Amino acid sequence: MLPLFFIEKGMFVETKQSNPDLDLELLQGYLDSLGKTIVEQMFALYCQQVEVYLNDIERAQLNNSLSGWQEHCHKMKGAAASVGMYQLHGQLKLLEKTDASTEKKALLLEDLRLSNGQAILAFQKWLESL
Repeated sequence: MLPLFFIEKGMFVETKQSNPDLDLELLQGYLDSLGKTIVEQMFALYCQQVEVYLNDIERAQLNNSLSGWQEHCHKMKGAAASVGMYQLHGQLKLLEKTDASTEKKALLLEDLRLSNGQAILAFQKWLESL
């Protein structure tokens, strides 16, 4: 388990999360209320839609469009959160607010693509374990 920290009443509090990539509590809630088939459909939709988001983010980066970058990072952030991709959501939260140069954003986008792939693999592994 990796330790995570959050601030509570001005103090850092350590928490334990068994999977740093996924919000397992959220996903278990989905399983309990919706069933595995619906969760699989949600994941398939995410995998399909995330390619659109990544391409839109790249287009905004290439066009040096700050508003486009923020808008598309925001959309992908919401999609990642909706399927419990905890770490990816946090990364997008930071990317959405960045004022990095176009060149730096190209590197950030490359890292985002890798992180997305890692999150997808973590989700697939979690699904297979059910």
